[in-house]
Amino acid sequence: MAEVNPASLSGGLPEDQAPSSLAMPPRPTEIVLGSGNRPGPSLLNQATDGRVPGVITATTEQLFAMARKSSLWTLSFGLACCAIEMISTYMAHHDFDRFGVVTWPSPRQSDVMIVAGTVVKKMAEPIRLLYEQMPEPKWVIAMGSCATNGGPYYRSYSVVMGVDHIIPVDVYVPGCPPRPEALLYGILKLQEKIMADAGDGNAAASA
Repeated sequence: MAEVNPASLSGGLPEDQAPSSLAMPPRPTEIVLGSGNRPGPSLLNQATDGRVPGVITATTEQLFAMARKSSLWTLSFGLACCAIEMISTYMAHHDFDRFGVVTWPSPRQSDVMIVAGTVVKKMAEPIRLLYEQMPEPKWVIAMGSCATNGGPYYRSYSVVMGVDHIIPVDVYVPGCPPRPEALLYGILKLQEKIMADAGDGNAAASA
């Protein structure tokens, strides 16, 4: 590229009489990188190290787990007296909705099964069928002594000795019947389990 003559820009004046604003600066011979020109650490690296206030980093599995634990749709059906306590948990005094728990009558959209009451052998196959119709991921809460181990009907000819003989159980809520506060505590433990499983899955995947 041809260089521009400062004299031509100043209206034909000699270079020593040209305006100072049009004088060409001296061309540097090299680029000097001082300490002030070094790029700072990446914002992503700072956030990952926890040095940026107000920024939380998480994996996709942890984000999905946070969404799942805060929007549990329960497939709830009453088998015995524990169902009365479960129903009262949904009422205004305890208000299950504040935990994001919504009762749902269909297994197709539910992700938590609350087995509240005595599981007789006639109900074993329908419970297994409902569990298989639920989409993954899914969890089960055994509410009350009857659903846990048979309760007062232990070794009865017509009662299943715990619903975990039919389907896997994640949280056991003891009591005969358990109070609504106990079921609320069981939901909180299930939420902790969902988050813990997400963390364990990420650790196993990274290993």
